[in-house]
Amino acid sequence: MPKSKVRKKKGGDAAAAPNRTPVKVAGGPSSTLYVSVMLGLMVIGLAWLILMYLSGSASWLTWMSDLGGWNYLIGFGFMVAGLLMTMGWR
Repeated sequence: MPKSKVRKKKGGDAAAAPNRTPVKVAGGPSSTLYVSVMLGLMVIGLAWLILMYLSGSASWLTWMSDLGGWNYLIGFGFMVAGLLMTMGWR
């Protein structure tokens, strides 16, 4: 396969070149508490949805069946909160 031609930049001035030096990120790795809360929120959300499906209309969990469709919002809300925390994880 033929090689494409490399275009030369206009000006060729070294002073106009962008700065390519690496920048250190402030702070170190996340604490174990942060990671625990992050994973805990995701597991709680998953457990909420599994419990909702398994309980159905069980007599021992009438409060959960009273919530109806809000169960989805609660379960997915916990999981999304945990997933949003992953953006701050180092």
